[in-house]
Amino acid sequence: MLLFVDNLTNVDFSFLEERRGLLGETWLANVQLQGDLDDQGMVCDFGIVKKRLREWLDKELDHRLLVPSRSHNLTLTEKGDNVELRWRFGINEEFVHCVAPREALALVDAEELTRESVARWCEQQLKDLFPEIDGLQVSFNPEFIDTAFYHYSHGLKKHAGNCQRIAHGHRSRIAIWADDLPSESLENEWANRWRDVYLGTRQDMKEEFQSGGHDYYRFAYTSEQGYFELSLPQRCCELIDTDTTVECLAQHIAKQLSDEYPHSKIRVKAFEGYNKGAVAEA
Repeated sequence: MLLFVDNLTNVDFSFLEERRGLLGETWLANVQLQGDLDDQGMVCDFGIVKKRLREWLDKELDHRLLVPSRSHNLTLTEKGDNVELRWRFGINEEFVHCVAPREALALVDAEELTRESVARWCEQQLKDLFPEIDGLQVSFNPEFIDTAFYHYSHGLKKHAGNCQRIAHGHRSRIAIWADDLPSESLENEWANRWRDVYLGTRQDMKEEFQSGGHDYYRFAYTSEQGYFELSLPQRCCELIDTDTTVECLAQHIAKQLSDEYPHSKIRVKAFEGYNKGAVAEA
């Protein structure tokens, strides 16, 4: 007998990709369990399935940086509870450099990170959680979005939870109104502007430097979980004068558009991953 739970939960994270570098992403998680019926006539109680899987995904994937540990693009050193990595990407051999506590990363046993490779890794880790089940299959899918969206990564050093990790992210839609009319052109403009972007708080930017003919930013801060550092090409970044909470990002976009169109009423609905976000007007 097969038991399934579709759209069990969503995970927001960033990951390393060999062509595009550091990407923010949001996936919806699905699971199938195979086994015999118990004395209740169930393969497994839905409440147990949802609780165990949500807790594991929240702890091991959500708000982490996913790293393909077998990739030739990766150089990684573990020093006690901390990890230092360097990721080469793109045809121009640019790089991402990160220092973070071990708990801020998920080292996925794969050469490349795809929905399928991450799902297979999850299945291996989850086997011990369901000893009563004959088989378990995990799958991920992105939210279906037929309007403008972007991928962004960021870190929130003031956050009391896992958002403080310097490289976690989201795949997010955006809606913009000018004078109460939807503006597809402005939505597409910001979707292109923030495609694969790292949104960094200007105060956290510690250094500008050059390497291999490319310009880089280095961000760093210390939060409750420890010391975080991230360097990546300037072309992949946008500096924000405030923190990068979704509330501040919505305000940032609204203010930029208000300055550009001073005689228009601007309304921005910025999402942070799946079905949550903030609205700002200017």
